[in-house]
Amino acid sequence: MGLQSCIGGTTLQTLKLASIPTLSSSRLVSRPVQLKALTLDFFLLSRHGRSRRSPFPLLARALSAPAIAFQTETPPEEKGNAVLKPQWKAAIDFKWIRENKEAVAVNIRNRNSNANLEAVIELYDKMSDLQKEVERLRGERNAVANKMKGKLEPSERQRLIEEGKNLKEGLVTLEEDLLKLTDELQQEAQCIPNMTHPDVPIGGEDCSVIRKKVGSPPQFSFQIKDHLQLGKELDLFDFDAAAEVLSLFNLSGSKFYYLKNEAVMLEMGLINWTLSEVMKKGFIPLTTPEIVRSSVVEKCGFQPRGANTQVYSIEGSDQCLIGTAEIPVGGIHMDSILAESLLPLKYAAFSHCFRTEAGAAGAATRGLYRVHQFSKVEMFVLCKPEESDLYHEELIKIEEDLFSSLGLHYKTLDMASGDLGAPAYRKFDVEAWMPGLERFGEISSASNCTDYQSRRLGIRYRPSEPSSASPKKGKANLAPPRFVHTLNATACAVPRMIVCLLENYQQEDGSVTIPEPLRPFMGGLEIIAPKSR
Repeated sequence: MGLQSCIGGTTLQTLKLASIPTLSSSRLVSRPVQLKALTLDFFLLSRHGRSRRSPFPLLARALSAPAIAFQTETPPEEKGNAVLKPQWKAAIDFKWIRENKEAVAVNIRNRNSNANLEAVIELYDKMSDLQKEVERLRGERNAVANKMKGKLEPSERQRLIEEGKNLKEGLVTLEEDLLKLTDELQQEAQCIPNMTHPDVPIGGEDCSVIRKKVGSPPQFSFQIKDHLQLGKELDLFDFDAAAEVLSLFNLSGSKFYYLKNEAVMLEMGLINWTLSEVMKKGFIPLTTPEIVRSSVVEKCGFQPRGANTQVYSIEGSDQCLIGTAEIPVGGIHMDSILAESLLPLKYAAFSHCFRTEAGAAGAATRGLYRVHQFSKVEMFVLCKPEESDLYHEELIKIEEDLFSSLGLHYKTLDMASGDLGAPAYRKFDVEAWMPGLERFGEISSASNCTDYQSRRLGIRYRPSEPSSASPKKGKANLAPPRFVHTLNATACAVPRMIVCLLENYQQEDGSVTIPEPLRPFMGGLEIIAPKSR
């Protein structure tokens, strides 16, 4: 039950399992938001703050994106009503799927997808036949209506009225059937994964191919420690306190944490340094909403529901916490037609990310390596179809340059077909050497999703001139719009970068050296030293 009171004209109200955001100067009133039926209460107090002119002040408060979606209180008469899942339709090219049935079937097998291609084609054929029947009845109804415009004998007019009535009733029934069939077709077809780049290796993750390898593992003359031990001895993070707090929610507290002392400065430094570097490449910096509609999650190719979902859903609503900024950035231009001159659009988005990590277990996931909440800078590109392979190469080069300047030993992989998510046409992963884990661990990925997401999000652009393959112009002599291609890539996933930096830059005396590129973004700090007792 929510608690509401006023102190000095400021409203407080209960929230349930919700991060506390940095509030703006406006006064906000929120309604209780419940996640997974959990019940911890926080109180939000609106306050006034001053803005700073500099876009990237040293040690700036990077964690500034609002983490709560504020809403008006639900009217009492609406409480208890089920939240209906909104319907949406992807602009799937069913004709192409039917004409390329064999290639699509092979692609589904190569990607270990459970999509039912036969059901899609069967439903499409039924829908096409039903659509023809609907059009036939509409034509007959129109013909009857035209006949009734002239002079008619009363008996003939009555006959036409009855015929028109019967046609209308039959048409209503068929249109209802067509709507249901279209929804069925969409549900089945949305499970079909994107097609796959011809150079992608076929098979499971073990079949992935190394594209590039940089550096060599650091050599230590002393017994090395993993990041958990280093963090404890240097007082950088606290998993135990977070586990105690989260035990109130019956959640896995071991995957939540507090960052402390220099670890906070390291997170802020990584974020600001990464943003400054990618902005030099023409990327527009963003912070994003961290709660979105589940339909936007689905349109980006993620599954917000199900036993093994990685998505946290808010109970009693059609909203989810984001697992990556790719989702809200993808939604910026949803249902729009962009001018060709605007492309490419290149965004670098900072956000917090929330993942259930369902099924993750084992020593390799200990500590900061796999957590429920983390900060990340994500690159996102919208471009013309013929340019997406080029920008895919640009994205992976940016990632490699960032990791090289931090002195990391890493390898870049061309991921095999069985390891691709549904939206990806091709995906490159970067894995860095983690001495404490004694293995490579994934720190980044870059995916070309071609038009898979844009067909679902409704993002198109209008060419300045029609292509030679499609000389036909649309309204007002404009070239017909085309779907953009979307790409995404991780510029910096903070927890795993902290793992890499602590383990690779540890010193014999227990300290950790800060890589030179980060020092200007950490107030000149050069070393994290053990605390004096």
